[in-house]
Amino acid sequence: MADADLVWEVAIFDDPDGGRIVVWPHLPCVRMSNELRTREHWDGLGLIASEEDIAIWPEEEKQERESPGVHVSAAHASGTVLGRLMDDLITLEIEGPSIPDPEPLRLLHHAKNARGGMPIFPIEPSMEDDDWIDWLTRAADAQVTMGSLLSRITVSRRWKKRRKLATPRVAKNRGVSIDMGAASVSSAAWWEEECSGLTDALIEERALRMASRIRGALSSMRESRVDDSSIGGPSLLVPVHQPRMSTLVDAIMAWPDAESIDPVK
Repeated sequence: MADADLVWEVAIFDDPDGGRIVVWPHLPCVRMSNELRTREHWDGLGLIASEEDIAIWPEEEKQERESPGVHVSAAHASGTVLGRLMDDLITLEIEGPSIPDPEPLRLLHHAKNARGGMPIFPIEPSMEDDDWIDWLTRAADAQVTMGSLLSRITVSRRWKKRRKLATPRVAKNRGVSIDMGAASVSSAAWWEEECSGLTDALIEERALRMASRIRGALSSMRESRVDDSSIGGPSLLVPVHQPRMSTLVDAIMAWPDAESIDPVK
């Protein structure tokens, strides 16, 4: 399956300046099986989220314990593409859907508790970042054109088409059940809808910014001598939603200059 870009295995990159970047694909709002979780060594965690988002997750987790399913129900009733994804996932025999996203949250807890606390980096910029606000503004403008607004009327038909086209893109893996494969297909449809209206240039710009901050996180770890391995430098684990994997991998392989980034406190 040469065109199977919805993959389940990690992608590992040796940074030219030292250390490794380990990109692990997972499905949004789904708890992955042990067989599909990465066993690669890592010394720090890069989350595709802002510092503000990461700070909210523990509170959402608390709310979920007090009222199980509250966030999924809200998303399901929202009428958004996330709600459409919840609608698909609810029908499948998988561990999910769950909000907050269970895999990043699991890794966040592990990073906080292991080895006295590993560094955790917000790969998405803060809302106080002027360049990021500029990108968000241009992205919003692109997504509210008359054409994109009209396209939302036919979202149900388009959703089915996107799922059908995504089916041959799912890579084979012995740990992937039929239902997990179906969840992968729905996740791909969700992400394509989320990106609907964005130009290729905007998507590439965002991916390169993420890659730059990933390299910056690894640079921060090198400077702080965060390394508990024998591979010649620290390893940064970056969990990413499976449908975003290929774009992020391409951006990392372009090796943009590292952007200075600090771990969350």
